[in-house]
Amino acid sequence: MTDTTSIKHPTPLTSGDFTAAEEPFALFSDWFAEAVKAEPNDPNAMSLASVDADGLPDVRMVLMKGFDAQGFVFYSHIASQKGRELAANPKAGLLFHWKSLRRQVRIRGNVSPVSEAEADAYFATRPKQAQIGAWASQQSQPLESRFAFEQAIAKFAAKYLIGDVPRPSGWSGWRIAPLRFEFWHDRPFRLHDRIEFRRAAADQPWSKTRLYP
Repeated sequence: MTDTTSIKHPTPLTSGDFTAAEEPFALFSDWFAEAVKAEPNDPNAMSLASVDADGLPDVRMVLMKGFDAQGFVFYSHIASQKGRELAANPKAGLLFHWKSLRRQVRIRGNVSPVSEAEADAYFATRPKQAQIGAWASQQSQPLESRFAFEQAIAKFAAKYLIGDVPRPSGWSGWRIAPLRFEFWHDRPFRLHDRIEFRRAAADQPWSKTRLYP
């Protein structure tokens, strides 16, 4: 299970009725804290949706590595398919689905790169084998065989056998700054609860709307 103890987040809400919340980040923090206790695997797993050059949606699972009032952060290779798509069209959608809690959260917003210092700091916390893998992988590019990948891993493992592994220049992170949140909670007979928060820009106040299920 992924270690989520280092993820920074706002102070959770204490109210029992989530539909009474007036601010989405604290509500997300509350739900995420419950998911960490309830989900057997990767409560920080989220679907990341982007759009390619032809306008075709693309989605994959990634791991959230931090969130606060500025947004939600994940890391990967800049030249990966998602990296190229986010560079060309810096907008994205996220989906958290916590099956054990019968809850999901949808998030949409603008995307920006994290700072070099943030990327360096996070990369330094990764297990050494994962750091080696970041050097060995040309993510999303054609791979002739598994053996070729294992050779690349062995090459960089030997290179960085002693000492710290530096962060590859082509490996970094992104932050999604939400403009919309939707909180969904399962109810019997598909009479679900849905609350949407919207704002026009990151410095604008939130508006809240209850939605039909």
